[in-house]
Amino acid sequence: MSEQAEQVEQAVRAPFGEFPRVRRAVDVLAELAPPVAGLLGGWEAEPARQVLYVDTDPELADTAAFCAAYGVPPEASANCVVVAAKRGGETTLAAGLVLATTRLDVNRAVRGHLGARKASFAPMDTAVGESGMEYGGITPVGLPAHWPLLVDAAVAATPYVLVGSGRRRGKLILPGAVVAALPGAQVLEGLAG
Repeated sequence: MSEQAEQVEQAVRAPFGEFPRVRRAVDVLAELAPPVAGLLGGWEAEPARQVLYVDTDPELADTAAFCAAYGVPPEASANCVVVAAKRGGETTLAAGLVLATTRLDVNRAVRGHLGARKASFAPMDTAVGESGMEYGGITPVGLPAHWPLLVDAAVAATPYVLVGSGRRRGKLILPGAVVAALPGAQVLEGLAG
């Protein structure tokens, strides 16, 4: 690594947590799931440069274990959940993003917002296959463009939030305002229960 590249890398700091290495996600696109890299590589420079990547142990991808191992406050972490909403024989996939200290209100908030007769968590195979991301690493960054991305207002109001990277290895940290600006994002009050 050149001295200049090392100085730039040293200037990048995570707003919370204890990570051995923090880099801008746009500088490590090859380490991200293809849909995540595709969005960040083609997104406006300023929002994309605000997304940080922390390389972490894939065995610690689950929220509670991750927060404990890396000193991340649970209220700074968000979970992205894929939901299958059904109406009139048609199924629509959507994603819900809520703080890790809360739960996505699938039965009322999501179902009502999507105008569905029934809504439930999408089966793992469907969530992974349709998102192009790994189970335990699904992130709001790079989801299919036709999916609604329902973001709880508390996530959008968070100065910085930690989410998956599209793979079990590594996480992304980005401002809540950048989450709210993601393609397809709809910020909603009362999405979490």
